[in-house]
Amino acid sequence: ICLRAFSPEKVFDLLDKHNVTHFGGAPIMLNMLANAPKKIQKTFDREIKVMTAGAPPPAKVLESMMSLGFNVMHVYGLTETYGHILQAAPQTSWLSETPAGLAKLSSRQGVRFPMTEDVSVLDQETGEHVPPDGETIGEIVIRCNTCMMGYLNNPQATKEVFADDWFHSGDLAVIHNDGYIQIKDRSKDIIISGGENISSVEVENVLYQHPSVGEAAVVAMPDETWGEVPCAFVELKSNQLVSENELIDFCKQNMAKFKRPKKVVFGPLPKTATGKIQKHELRASVKSPGGV
Repeated sequence: ICLRAFSPEKVFDLLDKHNVTHFGGAPIMLNMLANAPKKIQKTFDREIKVMTAGAPPPAKVLESMMSLGFNVMHVYGLTETYGHILQAAPQTSWLSETPAGLAKLSSRQGVRFPMTEDVSVLDQETGEHVPPDGETIGEIVIRCNTCMMGYLNNPQATKEVFADDWFHSGDLAVIHNDGYIQIKDRSKDIIISGGENISSVEVENVLYQHPSVGEAAVVAMPDETWGEVPCAFVELKSNQLVSENELIDFCKQNMAKFKRPKKVVFGPLPKTATGKIQKHELRASVKSPGGV
């Protein structure tokens, strides 16, 4: 079933009408289904498997989808790798986790597909493998027979992206002690504030935990004192109200204080036709004369 435009009501109706057992959608689409009005949400007497990719999914979104009875599998890949090369393959030990704990584990990018030769996380300065401590950030690099040969008519870009015989993804991540990879940010999205690295994805995950937040995106905002600080763009759920200070205080209570957004902008978020939030537009808005 192919849709020209995404509509939660239409998706629920089609899942029911055609006895759908599998479907795929970006995390933003799952969020729209999870936050759809109760009158249009439906439950099913069968398991529906969902594959999601395209952006790091907030754990809260996965938890909400699971509460509706969907079995969500998160996968990771790039156009240059001809599809997915990591999956958050569930482990038997996860069955004892709480719904929130299971969603947190499932939101990681995971372990490599069997046909993928190698996926590692390397320190961007030394080129060494980062330790599997869930803390040390490096870049995801890939070797596989489905990697592209290069960028058309751009040998310099091809040379740079295949430095040291790895394909460099541009995604910054950590490796946990169980071998699962978790993205912390795109290299261009990491916020460097007073010399400290702040993951925009981490801040977004905290914002999604607030009951009034429907969608959230965080970008770096220029700051005279700190260089950059987090700026959050938030689209609230229908009929929900929350102030800027309330959201900032919520973040302070749920993460390191210095990582909290210094500004919150409310309103619809710009998206692509497939529902992916266009962060480049948000970055442009905070850097434009006068700012947001």
